[in-house]
Amino acid sequence: MTIQQSFSWDGFARTGIDPEALIKGAAEIGFAGIELVDSNYWPMIRDYGLRIVSTNGHALAPEGINHPGHFVSIEKSILAALEKAIEWGIPYILCFSGNRYGIDQAVAAEIAAQNLSRLAPHFANTDVTLVMELLNSKVPGRDYQADNSAWGVKVCRMVNSPHVRLLYDIFHMQIMEGDLIHTIREHHAYFGHYHTAGNPGRHDLDDDQEIYYPAVFRAIGETGHMGYIGHEFFPKHNALDSLQSAFELCEAALVNPVVK
Repeated sequence: MTIQQSFSWDGFARTGIDPEALIKGAAEIGFAGIELVDSNYWPMIRDYGLRIVSTNGHALAPEGINHPGHFVSIEKSILAALEKAIEWGIPYILCFSGNRYGIDQAVAAEIAAQNLSRLAPHFANTDVTLVMELLNSKVPGRDYQADNSAWGVKVCRMVNSPHVRLLYDIFHMQIMEGDLIHTIREHHAYFGHYHTAGNPGRHDLDDDQEIYYPAVFRAIGETGHMGYIGHEFFPKHNALDSLQSAFELCEAALVNPVVK
């Protein structure tokens, strides 16, 4: 399997495009799958030859994987999502660290690792990977714990399971730490999945934003990544035109590496 492309449903669906037109158009562009989409659309997505690539294991909330008091309900939710993922062939289930709640970073990492280690055996004999998403903590009111790659990598190393990885969100990590290509090269073994968006604004991957995505895509390709790159932005204009542009940008970078 080579790198394939997907996109997250919400940002494109909220433009008002007819759902079937979005699914059909994405298939015609060449997308392999759709992420984080209501299960009501799963049969239609499959009918058009696309895959449901990811689904949430639990809600993005202040209480997450890093909090001992809320793990029982989170675990139940993730295991229910795992059953659906196995049934529908979904490769990624997303989970979230939760916000900081006043304890030491290292202690929070140990709690998160313990909780993820408890989940890991349930994923061991499946084709599903549990990915904890790296998000920025500059959003007002969200002091998200996994807001840097170092903390997330530390947790994954403690868990030591190939079925527990990170979702490296390029947009969020550009905001928090930059140094994208070096980080991808250094820690790609712990990055199970990637999301894109232009910064600032979380819009198209165009020349009005600061990330030079061709180089980032090439860096991901050079690591030997064999999964998906998912586009998770809010299009400025027509949903399918934006998807087409993002798809072509990524495809061109991956098939035309720079000759050194």
